[in-house]
Amino acid sequence: MSWKLTNAITEQIRREKGFSFGQGAGRIGLLYPSPYRAGMSSLGFQWVHKLLSDAGFSVERSFLPDDVEAWRLSKTPLLAWETLTPLSHFPVLGVSLAYELELSGLIQALELAGIPPLRKDRTEQHPRIILGGPITFSNPLPAAPFVDAMIIGEAEKALIPMFDAALSEERGDFLRIAKGLPGGFVPEIDGIKLPQVALADDANLPAHSHIITPDTELSNMHLVEGERGCHRSCTFCVMRRGSNGGMRLFTPERVIATIPEHAKRVGLVGAAISDHPKLIQILEALISQGREVGVSSLRADRVFLKPKIPELLRKAGYRTLTVASDAASVRLRRTLYKGTTEKHLIGCAKLAAEYRYKVLKIYMMVGVPDEQPHDIEELILFTKELAKIHPVALGIAPFVPKRNTPMDIDDFAGIKNVEKTLKKIRRGLSGVAEVRPTSARWAWVEAELAQGGPEAGEAVYEAVKNGGVFSDYKRAFKALDADTRAPWRKLSECSP
Repeated sequence: MSWKLTNAITEQIRREKGFSFGQGAGRIGLLYPSPYRAGMSSLGFQWVHKLLSDAGFSVERSFLPDDVEAWRLSKTPLLAWETLTPLSHFPVLGVSLAYELELSGLIQALELAGIPPLRKDRTEQHPRIILGGPITFSNPLPAAPFVDAMIIGEAEKALIPMFDAALSEERGDFLRIAKGLPGGFVPEIDGIKLPQVALADDANLPAHSHIITPDTELSNMHLVEGERGCHRSCTFCVMRRGSNGGMRLFTPERVIATIPEHAKRVGLVGAAISDHPKLIQILEALISQGREVGVSSLRADRVFLKPKIPELLRKAGYRTLTVASDAASVRLRRTLYKGTTEKHLIGCAKLAAEYRYKVLKIYMMVGVPDEQPHDIEELILFTKELAKIHPVALGIAPFVPKRNTPMDIDDFAGIKNVEKTLKKIRRGLSGVAEVRPTSARWAWVEAELAQGGPEAGEAVYEAVKNGGVFSDYKRAFKALDADTRAPWRKLSECSP
């Protein structure tokens, strides 16, 4: 093993607060297929780690290295952080997959661990692999070739019995038990037929982190759900599947009770946290305790209607006021069932100026269905008006149609079209507003996976083996016929 690499792991563990590892009955490795700074910022990953640890299992974490090639050249196997045990030595691995492009990270991590990524290439000498995470609310099928079982949806009910069965039962019995659990999905038995999304009992919530570390995207922050799910009807969003009949609210008392005394920063998590009717009460309580506060999502209409929210967040250390418009024009926002109006966004800019935020950041999509040149022109003109009020940054992502949403049937706009639109926006807003787009090419890869079946996952495996650059992905997906790429529909062609 490389002393330099293992020493870096030991040092990061030393800086953590809130959890002391102890040996338990049954060893489980938890793998996050992105680097530590992202994995430890994932509330879901931390929550699963806490639930399994509290149940008496010996749970150790592992992450995709920051520099995969350097790790590979060191000839050090991928390790569990708590005891530096090679990940391949664990009988069971749990994987949290947040979004489609992390699938390549899973493949790379398994290869670094010396575990054959494809299930068909593994034997009983290799760990059994169970997958869950946000990806299961949309389309987890591309991950099917790499895992033994999945928990579709909220994992709380199935988590303990599934891992217990994986540790104690023969393979056939384990798979039968897994299939019968809430949200249980076994690819080699179920094919591409996904079960109903599992939903947790509210009595066991809110989820919250139990490890605080400075070495993450959300440095030294305790994460806790203020609510779960969403009561809105945005047509592009998969969060509607986790609403359990509506947005599930947690009282200020339940939220605050999760926060340890040593936590100086608190992150309130939820798909629609700004819709919480007692958010202001929660913020006031945290500020009175001298804590800094961050929130995962702010709706522009709520910020506009409740100016106390941005006022309190600024007092709690917030520097960037972040909201979403989600589409370039008023017309397109209406088609997405998005209630944000220009009045709301102008109000947010004025509040950002009043409370001296550094910048107003607006998340949005381009390439949504029926987007026309005049919609982009409207975006440019309106952003110029906002920038006269307060500095603006646009975070722009190409629209990706997700399975199990009303926009499932829509197509990706095409790489050339998206890049042309982004170029027009940059040119139109040069010197006026900061434009931060994500890659049109990788959005196309995301779209292929968002709509693909198990064969799409095998295409990712081929792409990773061949180098993992965009051209490798393009060749791998093009090698699949239309019916194989997406068994339920034909995807639009790539336009590089």
